[in-house]
Amino acid sequence: MFEPEPQLSERPIRIGVSSCLLGHHVRFDGGHKRDHFVVDVLGPFVEFVPVCPEVEIGLSVPRPTLRLQRQGRRLRMVISRSGEDVTGRMRSFARARVARLARENLSGYVCKAGSPSCGMNCRTQTASGKPAPSAPGLFAAQLLHRLPDLPVAEERQLRDLRFRENWIQSVFAYHRLQQLWRSRWRTEDLVAFHTAHRFLLLAHSPQACRELDRLLARAPGMPRAQLRARYQSALMSALAKIATGDRHAEVLLRMLGLFQDRLDRSSRRDLLDEIKRYRRGQVPLIVPVSVIKHYVRVLDVKELRAEVYLNPDPEELALRNHA
Repeated sequence: MFEPEPQLSERPIRIGVSSCLLGHHVRFDGGHKRDHFVVDVLGPFVEFVPVCPEVEIGLSVPRPTLRLQRQGRRLRMVISRSGEDVTGRMRSFARARVARLARENLSGYVCKAGSPSCGMNCRTQTASGKPAPSAPGLFAAQLLHRLPDLPVAEERQLRDLRFRENWIQSVFAYHRLQQLWRSRWRTEDLVAFHTAHRFLLLAHSPQACRELDRLLARAPGMPRAQLRARYQSALMSALAKIATGDRHAEVLLRMLGLFQDRLDRSSRRDLLDEIKRYRRGQVPLIVPVSVIKHYVRVLDVKELRAEVYLNPDPEELALRNHA
């Protein structure tokens, strides 16, 4: 049976990260881009797997800058000063390095924004120097292609508090799912996982939740590999959608409905008031969630005891408090 609070210390959450964000002196100018959130907030809860593609293909520190240059439909990586083309070296490295990362049980990745190797939305130019459409860096492109369900973000995206909380949620959900896949899971175990994540899914995408319900209804006749791939893809795509305040309020009201007549009129009215105050932006989400958790425990509401929306992993909760 799926457990919503695994002992994460036994299997640390592993996060791939651009080395410069950890304070490593690997930048083209010999410096770094140490990021406070990555190192000081995220760091105590995870195990980092640092990567610097440019250093790892043998470029020096310091070194001339690189640029991404378009030649028709092809994207080349060129050393700005000499014009030397290092595309082949970088693509070969990216394929091999990402293949290794795929075996290292990552639960997320933080990329350096703007890096021609690691950035997810980099400036490019034509051979004559004119601006061209942006594109992922060569390493980031391979990472996104090879691990499409992995929660990947740039460090500057994580400065947005709502995006940050959403990414943290996705990382921990992905980690829990990978723990399930590593077990001797059966269809009923996946159903238990889905049930525990139902309200979390509803907060992000009710449509995706319904689609996953239908997928699991067909699960007994599906090959395991196909079921696993389709469930993971749909789950992570849904969680990538940022939950709105209205969606959270709708989820809270649905939870309230499960109490039925076990909650007295005064307590129900007070809880409704807290949900309304949250919807108006007067209190944070933790206020109505804490009240619901209290009543779930006191009234023993079995339908909600294992719900991840109410019971995130302790490490996740600690990180989300920084969001």
